[in-house]
Amino acid sequence: MTTAANSRPDRILIIGRSPTVILETAGILRGKGFHADATNQFDDVLTDYDAAAVDVVVFGGMVPPHTKQHLREEIAKVNDRVTFVQGLAGIPGLIAAQVEGVTSTTGAGEVVGYDAPARTLRLTLRKPVRVVAEAWWATSLTPPEPKSTSMRLLDALLDPGQHAVTLPAEVPGVASFLTASVGPAVHAFTVGAMPAAVTRLVPTGDPDRPSALPPVRPVTTHST
Repeated sequence: MTTAANSRPDRILIIGRSPTVILETAGILRGKGFHADATNQFDDVLTDYDAAAVDVVVFGGMVPPHTKQHLREEIAKVNDRVTFVQGLAGIPGLIAAQVEGVTSTTGAGEVVGYDAPARTLRLTLRKPVRVVAEAWWATSLTPPEPKSTSMRLLDALLDPGQHAVTLPAEVPGVASFLTASVGPAVHAFTVGAMPAAVTRLVPTGDPDRPSALPPVRPVTTHST
């Protein structure tokens, strides 16, 4: 995990819709030493949080595009070092891994990639390094509280050279993802994209097209 000039942990703001997903994600990140907050009150983000003090902003998939664009522009006006991350899915562990990915340091000479046709993680290592690979996928996409599961594929110290980790058949080809922790670096890949039935639910902000999403309880956290 990187740190700012004053050596404090990275400050993460998760902006999403599902209370369970954003709260669990914040909890995972806090457990890893981050200062993490979560909110689903999109209209109040700029007044509830100090945009200049945030290091990473994560957007959930159900944040309306126009809202996301507005927040990106306004936050960037006062914070030129912020990193924006688009969450791949409503899976807390996956989102946390994405945050680790943008705040971690990639080892020089290590090559990490996902071979989609072969459903295989491919690694080229220049020195011995611990590798942890995990698959993540949705088990229910019903809003506002999607459900998911995961499978650890590898947790081992690997020797220098080329290595391959093939996904088992249990990992579906839809709404599925892969993360690989290679030493201090974390990588996230899409295995199977989210189905169109889910992406069509993203609110457009068009008053003539009301949201098909059910209401959610408000969430606004403030970590110390």
